[in-house]
Amino acid sequence: MKRRVAGFALAAAVLAADQASKSWAIGLLDTSDAPRIELTPFLALTMSWNRGVAYTMLHSDSDLGRYALVALALVASLVLGVLLWRAKSGLSVAAFGCLIGGALGNALDRLTHGAVADFLYFHTPFWAGPLANYVFNFADVAIFAGAVLLIYESLTTKAPVAS
Repeated sequence: MKRRVAGFALAAAVLAADQASKSWAIGLLDTSDAPRIELTPFLALTMSWNRGVAYTMLHSDSDLGRYALVALALVASLVLGVLLWRAKSGLSVAAFGCLIGGALGNALDRLTHGAVADFLYFHTPFWAGPLANYVFNFADVAIFAGAVLLIYESLTTKAPVAS
């Protein structure tokens, strides 16, 4: 039971951190004259409103599309919540907590702003591909971390041998 509570607490913490970071970024960067703030040679702060999902796929400016994406995130969060409840390992619990918190953070953006607030701009000198330019937020980082944890666990956990 403690593990389950910890997983849902992690989801709540991810959601809170995501919303706090977005509130800060919107206040700092969501103006027409806000400059791009370079943090490192490959990471900057800049405001971008994403009306789709990763890499603006499933882009939708309509309310129907926006609410469909919110509904999809809520259904996914419910399914992930059931998986978290049934999870046997702490790694799975942490992964599902990250995925739920991230999905709910981006869904809340769609409901309150009509789009997802992205502000962390990762850029490289590569001219093409996913590493060339990517604007994301804390929820996206949590979703990525959750997916990596699940992949890691699937690769390192020995499956029971059938007899």
